[in-house]
Amino acid sequence: MSIYPIGKLPAEDLARLLSKHAPNDPRLIVGGSIGEDAAVIDMGDRYLVAKTDPITFATDEIGWYAVNVNANDIACTGATPRWFLATLLLPENQTTPTLVDKIFEQINAACAELKISLAGGHTEITYGLDRPLVIGQMLGEVAPDKLVTTGGAQIGDDLIVTKGIAIEATSIIATEMSSQLVERFDKDSLSDYANFLHQPGISVVKDASVALAAGGIHALHDPTEGGVATGLHELAQAAGVGLEIFEDQLPYLPETVALCKHFGLDPLGVIASGALLIAADPKFTSRIVNHLAQTGIVANVIGRVHPPEQSCLLIGKTGSRPLPTFPRDEITRLFE
Repeated sequence: MSIYPIGKLPAEDLARLLSKHAPNDPRLIVGGSIGEDAAVIDMGDRYLVAKTDPITFATDEIGWYAVNVNANDIACTGATPRWFLATLLLPENQTTPTLVDKIFEQINAACAELKISLAGGHTEITYGLDRPLVIGQMLGEVAPDKLVTTGGAQIGDDLIVTKGIAIEATSIIATEMSSQLVERFDKDSLSDYANFLHQPGISVVKDASVALAAGGIHALHDPTEGGVATGLHELAQAAGVGLEIFEDQLPYLPETVALCKHFGLDPLGVIASGALLIAADPKFTSRIVNHLAQTGIVANVIGRVHPPEQSCLLIGKTGSRPLPTFPRDEITRLFE
């Protein structure tokens, strides 16, 4: 009997399960599919957008993570995140009132920053855990004519990415692996890397809002597990297109590269919240990039959308090769 490794269920297995158990509710505008990270339900004059995501790698500021990663996927549909519910599963013989207060304070602070209401959830001490887990559920709403999906990318679109590659991974590695890094990196540097959670930050809610206001957006996607490479593959699969990615335009952050090199990880394949992938009409590209820059968000054009027969290619100085695939997130190797 085969055993799945740590990380996401393989995309082909997930696609098979989703197709086998497809819903038949006509009010479900967007249901479960590869690349689409939130459900969209027709509520008449508006769409309700629903998302759930757990936090499993990070333990420090886990409440902050839970709110932001769920809000990101709501924002990527063009919706406004409004209501958050949290399920807290806490380890036996380790959970103190201080720990619980700390997680709730993190959740409330993140909700306040994004103007989201904590609407409910569930909390329990759970058998068999060695660390806290938080499973978030986020609800938002969007006007029907403002809905954006990952599958909306069109042939000829420019591909834009905001901020940088593997922001979330940088913070997680610096925080969770600090004891193994102190001999190679000074404490101030590690503190700065850990703070990538907040600066540049893992939230793309503002990125999405600013980009959408500029116009010309056909698709938005928030790369998470499996990194930017997996996010690009998901966008291509959802839209039924091919991609051409310019290797020398990928915005690798030097801090990220240093940490990944230390552990032998590929930056393209590590968890990547904080970057927003945008597929846009080329006539709007400069406007989008400039609007983002005016609000302090760096954006780079990293490729184009092509017909599906081209598949997903990484274009470098020596030619083209397939864009790497990562059956599991590179960062899981640190937790085995």
